[in-house]
Amino acid sequence: MQFADMETPCLILDQERLKANAAKMRSHCAARGVALRPHLKTLKSIEAAKLATDGKMARITVSTLREAEVFARAGFDDILHAAGITPNKFDHVRRINTETGKQLTLTLDSIEMAQALVQSGLPNRAMIEIDCGEHRGGIESGNNDLEGIARVLGGQLAGIMTHAGHSYSTNQIARIKEIADDEVNAATTAAKRLRAAGIEVPIVSAGSTPTVLHAENLDGIDEMRCGIYMVWDLSQFGRGVCEREDIALTVLATVIGHNRSAGVLTVDAGALAMSKDIGANIFLPDARFGWLCDAKDLTPLGLSINTVHQEHGTVTVKDPAIFDRLPIGTQVRILPGHACLTAAGGYEGYHLLQGGFWPRFNGW
Repeated sequence: MQFADMETPCLILDQERLKANAAKMRSHCAARGVALRPHLKTLKSIEAAKLATDGKMARITVSTLREAEVFARAGFDDILHAAGITPNKFDHVRRINTETGKQLTLTLDSIEMAQALVQSGLPNRAMIEIDCGEHRGGIESGNNDLEGIARVLGGQLAGIMTHAGHSYSTNQIARIKEIADDEVNAATTAAKRLRAAGIEVPIVSAGSTPTVLHAENLDGIDEMRCGIYMVWDLSQFGRGVCEREDIALTVLATVIGHNRSAGVLTVDAGALAMSKDIGANIFLPDARFGWLCDAKDLTPLGLSINTVHQEHGTVTVKDPAIFDRLPIGTQVRILPGHACLTAAGGYEGYHLLQGGFWPRFNGW
């Protein structure tokens, strides 16, 4: 790919790395005896989704109804909307049902929402979300409402799901394994409770990328959900669950200014292009808002975006020789701290390193 004439900032996707990452996760899950339900919230791309599912175009996870609608219209089936549903979204669900005819499974965690779903007349099945320790969504596996939710849903109960998002809080593999155990135990305990009460639980679903990779016991789990593994980022690299060379998504940016007296170099990738997420800094303090690399071979330049403004990223320069090495107009590629949020920065799609362009979509 020739970068010289490309307007920046823009996203560069290494299709071969993406393929390798996706194939590796499919093989990992197959070896563990569980199905993989890839989460597509990061790339929001039909082409990437086809690759992630190895062309099968089924059994995917989404986080918005917009994602569900686009993928359903593209022919994908067995779509799990893995965020709590509310009545103000029922019309959108009904439209997806009517216009695509694809299976969309919803997620809920309360008797009230189960009742609302049943009373709405929507035929969609729903997963009951279990809180396995992150306390973001779901009910605990021992909650007295669990059986009540399941009985309200009746034949619309799709199964049990949980997500160990708090696995992102550590870079200790031993701790990730503990969280993975908690995740599996929470999901399987809830399923066992319902089955003991005579309630069928078709699917038990769990997963986050770190726990999928490091769970030691997946007994009772039918499928694992994860997504960042497709492209990786500095956050996961700092957590020790991938190598820097695995990162498949970068931002192409241009040096637009030098301030030698202040020791600052400026690029045209700011808060909108990179996001303001600095979670990667917890375990990789010099990540800041992204690592600058050589545009051609991705060799790290030893520089980070230290501060972001809407369209400006400023880079602290300690060695004055950097200004001569990176004159104004030089292009660099930036490894993102959090690829999900970087990709969501209003980009229209991905320029493939091997040539070509994949559109992406946004919205809810």
